[in-house]
Amino acid sequence: MPDTTAPNDLESVLRGWDGEAVIVRFDRETGAWIFIALHSTALGPALGGTRMRVYPTPGDGLRDAQRLAESMTMKWATLEQPKGGGKAVLALPAPLDPEARRGLLRRYGAIVESLRGTFGTGEDLGTTPEDMAVLAGVTRFVHGVEGDRVTDPGPFTARGVRRGIEAAVRAVLGRDDLRGVAVLVQGVGDVGYPLAREIAELGGRLLVSDVDAGRIARAVDTLGATVVPPEEVWDAECDVFAPCAIGGVLSAATIPRLACRIVAGSANAQLETPADEARLQERGIVYVPDYVVNAGGAYAFALHGQGEHDHETLLAAMDHVGGIVAAVLAEAAAGGGSPLAAAARRAQRTLARGRAPAS
Repeated sequence: MPDTTAPNDLESVLRGWDGEAVIVRFDRETGAWIFIALHSTALGPALGGTRMRVYPTPGDGLRDAQRLAESMTMKWATLEQPKGGGKAVLALPAPLDPEARRGLLRRYGAIVESLRGTFGTGEDLGTTPEDMAVLAGVTRFVHGVEGDRVTDPGPFTARGVRRGIEAAVRAVLGRDDLRGVAVLVQGVGDVGYPLAREIAELGGRLLVSDVDAGRIARAVDTLGATVVPPEEVWDAECDVFAPCAIGGVLSAATIPRLACRIVAGSANAQLETPADEARLQERGIVYVPDYVVNAGGAYAFALHGQGEHDHETLLAAMDHVGGIVAAVLAEAAAGGGSPLAAAARRAQRTLARGRAPAS
């Protein structure tokens, strides 16, 4: 959710950020703003998804790009991959018709190409594999596109979240599997649905919530899920709450209502403010940092770039995400701190090695 207390004009948003650079363009043809935020290239060229959505103001879109780019820095560092943190946001004034959308994507892709590899991108919220194919027609720096084949990162992100949930359930609940574990998946779209499917296949007690009636019907018909109305999500009793839709859902208003032991989901920037982590701790709820547990899609694209394209091999590689979650939770438990602080220390150790001068 946007920070409504901070100045929202573009100059103020830019001045308040500690990243390396932001590329800004106003697209006259559509009225959209294009923001490419490069937070850190300490470990390598920046790589992050392209998000497209309607924002209340351009400043909200810019702030989202900056926030997400920083999260990508932490994600790559946590994974110990030679990638930097970046993110692109196409901030729309209103939904676009198909031709206008393709035109915007082509003009944006030309900007990405002009950066000569400083920034590479892939699918994100509001963009599709088809959009990535359009971008690949004008820039080389699109991940997950090989000829006519476009890789959907959703299943890999979902597998990583599942592995992270399993690690958290072992650490917090002392359970070796998900049989009978109640998991509430909020948002059953590109990541949430494959996650829900895996949970159901593993014998978990699956609860789902979504504002899209079609998605809910699919989860009920194919997975036998129990439906939780969106307005009742916060009060629903479950072992694991998995936010897999929009960010900013954990707040001073929602945290007191949560009836879970663990939060672990794919949505980016789940905490509305930094203070919300402490609110979760006070309630005895273990928060698995989003940039750790949702790293599967990014990790798959990193492996894709290293030449690995086999779907099943990439899915199996998502065990690495579960291992990181287990290590982060163990470090937090040993030190008496929060998982978010433990994850940040892990990332900063990697970043420090990347910044160290060559001997």
